[in-house]
Amino acid sequence: MTAATVSRWARRYVLISVLFLVTWQIAVVSGIPRHTEVVLGVFGFILHMIFGKAYSLVPTYFDRTLAFPRAPAVQFPFVVVGTGGLVGASLRIGPPWLGAVGALLWSLGVGVFLVALLWTVRSNLTGRQTATGETNVERRPVDRLANGFVPIAFLYLTAGTYETLAIHTGLPPLFDGYSPRVTHLLAAGTAGVMLFALGFRLLPRFLVAAPPRPLVAVVLVTGALGPVVLATHMGSGSWFQLGALVEAMAVTGFAIGVGTLFVRSNRRRVGFYGVLAGAISGVIGVGIGLSFAFGHQSPALVIAHLRLNLLGFLGFSIIGITYQFYPPAVGSLPGASDRTAFVSLASLTSGLFIQVIGLSTHHSLVTMIGQVATLGGTLLYAFLIGAVFTTR
Repeated sequence: MTAATVSRWARRYVLISVLFLVTWQIAVVSGIPRHTEVVLGVFGFILHMIFGKAYSLVPTYFDRTLAFPRAPAVQFPFVVVGTGGLVGASLRIGPPWLGAVGALLWSLGVGVFLVALLWTVRSNLTGRQTATGETNVERRPVDRLANGFVPIAFLYLTAGTYETLAIHTGLPPLFDGYSPRVTHLLAAGTAGVMLFALGFRLLPRFLVAAPPRPLVAVVLVTGALGPVVLATHMGSGSWFQLGALVEAMAVTGFAIGVGTLFVRSNRRRVGFYGVLAGAISGVIGVGIGLSFAFGHQSPALVIAHLRLNLLGFLGFSIIGITYQFYPPAVGSLPGASDRTAFVSLASLTSGLFIQVIGLSTHHSLVTMIGQVATLGGTLLYAFLIGAVFTTR
């Protein structure tokens, strides 16, 4: 019953994540403010997916059973409504207290998530017990190393959530209330570290290949250090440059790891191409970020950096892994197939890169074409996930 309950609620988090992604891309075409784009992308799309899958994966990977099976259901309304409040506040619609209420509800939901998972793994916080069977005994060193960084992702989630609450309620902030710090804490810190940690457990099994162990260690360590240096020294200076370099090492190393797994594997499922596209997007995204650290910045490039990392690196990776968990061909609706999934990924990827070209060259028409193509790919992704859930 526990597994069935968690699985059912995980699907609901996935569905909400998909709906936030569609809303985000529709809003991008409509010309929303950058801050609203971040809220929809990070709080809505990315973190809801992480919440849903973490309830299933983290206890399993730590050789435990979720201590509070109803925690996903309790958290769900808090984070969904809380995100809605934060979106409304970013658009300056609704009453003046909307942002504070949204941040409070979001924080309560995150509190449920953290308490449930930390209590579940309290006797195995380092992740030494991995539930890795004897047939995969050679994977245990990587599994143990990856497990050990999941609590660090939770620390980033705690810090980013508190800073969000402080910005909207007047509590003393950890930093200075500068919202890009929150973005880096939650996106690079929480989502990035979770992608590295869980990715190095999931992807080798999906692809039936092994990543280079020294590379895994480099990615996890630099991925854990980069976001805190960036968040605390955002803007300029040698520490900001160091943080950008460290984060670039993590993302580039992960891309090399994904590429190595892809080359070593003879499996070519549709979801793997999404992860590969995400890794490539991430390398370009951190490359632009490095240019910021060394004095080359413009509003258009900031947006390109944001979309390459949120939609590209994190988003495409999430979509690719989601296609692996929920195979498109399972859907019984007309048009639900791996071919449609390939079209969705092609539309998403080409659309994002066209956007980056348009933003870099200041061609608004090119940028709009890319945004429309990305929206088309997003709608196909939503259709395919809906088809799978309808079938199940």
